[in-house]
Amino acid sequence: MADKKKKLGRGLSALLGESNDDYAKLDRVRTGKPVAVELLHPGKYQPRHHMDQVAIDALAQSIREKGVLQPLLVRRHPDDPSAFEIIAGERRWRAAQLAQLSEVPVIIKDFDDQTTLEVALVENVQRENLSAVEEADAYQQLMEEFGHTQDDVSRLVGKSRSHVANTLRLLALDPKVKKFVEEGLLSAGHARTLIGVDGAYEKAKKIIEKNLSVREAEKLARQSGVKSQSKSVLNAKPKDVDTIALERDLTNLLGLKVTVDGSGQKGVLRIAYDDLDQLDLVIEKLKSVDKKSISTVVELPREENKSQKEETPKLSVSLKPKR
Repeated sequence: MADKKKKLGRGLSALLGESNDDYAKLDRVRTGKPVAVELLHPGKYQPRHHMDQVAIDALAQSIREKGVLQPLLVRRHPDDPSAFEIIAGERRWRAAQLAQLSEVPVIIKDFDDQTTLEVALVENVQRENLSAVEEADAYQQLMEEFGHTQDDVSRLVGKSRSHVANTLRLLALDPKVKKFVEEGLLSAGHARTLIGVDGAYEKAKKIIEKNLSVREAEKLARQSGVKSQSKSVLNAKPKDVDTIALERDLTNLLGLKVTVDGSGQKGVLRIAYDDLDQLDLVIEKLKSVDKKSISTVVELPREENKSQKEETPKLSVSLKPKR
């Protein structure tokens, strides 16, 4: 594990290895080993979701004239030992087919799933080939599927931890807004102003149509948020003393402003934070508290006529930044 940590952050060369020796003689690393295009398949850990067909057509024209100048990086296909899975170079493979090439040069590596995703991600990030949403999806996959922390990811891709954290925030966007980002119609900076905003899709279209700056987009989002909040405040019912006491106790426990809104046995718990460090802190605190400690620390209102199973109301947690 320690050796793995050392490799993080040294870039693509560290992930590819510094030796040309491979585990199997057949798959020894070499430049320009030709492989038939029909034996190559897109990788399941390809971080790119959107392929620009115009760019692929242009690349195909270049390949017709000069051939494939850079080998594709592949590994043996997990389900078919006679075939290969593409780790990096899917655009070149697609363009080569358009150029009617029968084979392309490849470099074969014996990579596990985790290293495959890491290499594919680093290769695309270094080339700036990914949209911010695609980048966020890859970061999330590394963290959820392979147990990486945000610090691990930042070292791996050579980006700051704040960049990784801000990129991951884009995953909370409306799916329609994400599509605008993937298609290059909306920048990551513009998209971040729409996180958690009501009517984000309509506002995204307005930002694109009017070519608003990020500052103007922020202003648009704030104005909308104020209106939505005012309407909510007008319709809100007075909170009972138990709920107010609960908010106070949770605020003292977490060190952040906590509000509880609910009706009967259901409700929403909101924790406000000012920056990403505070968000990290509250997440760590929530992870470290088990169910038993929650029941002893937080005394929730109960209805006396309910059975034992129904005593504790269900709470949903929503982490939203202060406006």
